[in-house]
Amino acid sequence: MPLATTRRTGLVDQVIEQMRKAISSGEWPVGQRIPAEPELVSALGVGRNTVREAVRALAHAGLLEVRQGDDTFVRATSELSGAVRRLVGDELREVLEVRRTLEVEGARLAARHRTAEDIAQLEAVLAERNQAAAEQAWEAMIERDTAFHLLIVQSSHNALLTELHRGLTEVVRASVAATVNISPRESGQISHDGILDAVRAGDPERAACEAGTFLDELLERHTAERA
Repeated sequence: MPLATTRRTGLVDQVIEQMRKAISSGEWPVGQRIPAEPELVSALGVGRNTVREAVRALAHAGLLEVRQGDDTFVRATSELSGAVRRLVGDELREVLEVRRTLEVEGARLAARHRTAEDIAQLEAVLAERNQAAAEQAWEAMIERDTAFHLLIVQSSHNALLTELHRGLTEVVRASVAATVNISPRESGQISHDGILDAVRAGDPERAACEAGTFLDELLERHTAERA
């Protein structure tokens, strides 16, 4: 880890904050089991009850998941993402609808406010995403696709919109993974070249249309798959 030894005031809050930082920083990745209770007690210099209260609080917030046998795993990197995951579960349609709300406006604003550095990052990530898809390296493709969508929203230079989208990272990644599986993986994947072209050209309405169209296509595929 290591975690800093806590002070003796507000112990539970301090432990919660340190554990939250370990999660949000990626030190404890999503899906990984966190250190065992005795290890946390030793690292933090607090009692078992304090650690248990902190774990319960973070589980309630959706960041941790306590499984049978008292193993505890990281479930999400933020309270917002954890809350959404509890709220929508596997309901892909709802996730895609929320993404559409954020990403259409994100693309529109990105076309207005993107910088040369933004474009360079978008080009690099999209090239990696397309290369991974061509090689059928699906895990890498999912990671790069998720990163591309966040970069589009970041290029809007709207801090609140960016934080809202960043808070949904896990559900966005899950929706990308799910939509890769909607049709056979050998078939062509939806292209994002049009979104990048519109953002690069500084065309807000075309960028919004491109973002909305691909998400509408995913929603249509999802509906057809469930029919």
